[in-house]
Amino acid sequence: MKSFRKLMASQVLLPIVQADTPEQGVAITGAMVKAGLNLIEVVLRTEASLEALKAIKKAYPSLIVGAGTITSKEILREAKAAGADFIITPAISANLLAELSTCDLPVLPGVSNTADILLASEFGFNELKLFPASLSGGAAFISAMSSIFSDISFCPTGGVNQENRSDYLALANCFAIGGSWVAPKNWEENGEWDKITEACKLANQR
Repeated sequence: MKSFRKLMASQVLLPIVQADTPEQGVAITGAMVKAGLNLIEVVLRTEASLEALKAIKKAYPSLIVGAGTITSKEILREAKAAGADFIITPAISANLLAELSTCDLPVLPGVSNTADILLASEFGFNELKLFPASLSGGAAFISAMSSIFSDISFCPTGGVNQENRSDYLALANCFAIGGSWVAPKNWEENGEWDKITEACKLANQR
């Protein structure tokens, strides 16, 4: 099973790109690349998401571009066909984990409680996304998990921001943080790409 943590290397920010058009996706990504990021997640939440992923891969061939919001075997297949370099889910089920466990790409399954963590670990996953982190116990929850699931490490998303990011990154079992606060909709709509670049630079400091 390929390590998601190794894929991120020294990058601690998992930036989320949510695009309404392929062109917007490329523009958002360009601002993130200017911040020195080598890896981004395209969430499949809009009709244009898969086309945006393809366009980003074409515009930035050396960038590691993954697909998020994978919730079924069918969406997994579409993401892989679009050229995704890694897979992220918002939640898990036994059926989905069975598919993910045979995936030839790095996978970060989404969990929100101890039962999810145990189930994911039974399928061989020890790098997990905590989502939604702020509603699932936040940094205190991740800290508490270190004594129960000592081999599990987390990347929290959902409610993570510039103000609380250091609470998470101070934990030994938290290898990264993710979120959309670095590219809010109003910045995208107004073309304020420099703001996205600066927010990504700030967020990617351990």
